Amino acid sequence: MSEDPLKALSDMASDAHARIQQAHQHINPVVGVRRGMRDVGIPADAMTIDCLRTQRRITLILHDEHPGALLYQFVMIEDEAGDEFKKMALSEMTTEKLFEWMQDYFD
Repeated sequence: MSEDPLKALSDMASDAHARIQQAHQHINPVVGVRRGMRDVGIPADAMTIDCLRTQRRITLILHDEHPGALLYQFVMIEDEAGDEFKKMALSEMTTEKLFEWMQDYFD
């Protein structure tokens, strides 16, 4: 993992996005990086991957209080992020895993 976990995660999401568009043109996910949580006092960065066709969202959180971990959840776009996040080691996240999540959840 690079020194900047958000950049590493963004790079993986970008690569997965390109692969998903080649394999599944109808999915066309929208990736967003949000640093605004810091502006309201939450020590975390967020990434969302949305599928406008299905209205589904994958939310990924890098929280300063959980170094080396990735918090994630699968929700509907209109829903607020809930408190029920799953947790995995950031080092276990790969472009392939993000690709599979988009393929499985958005298709």
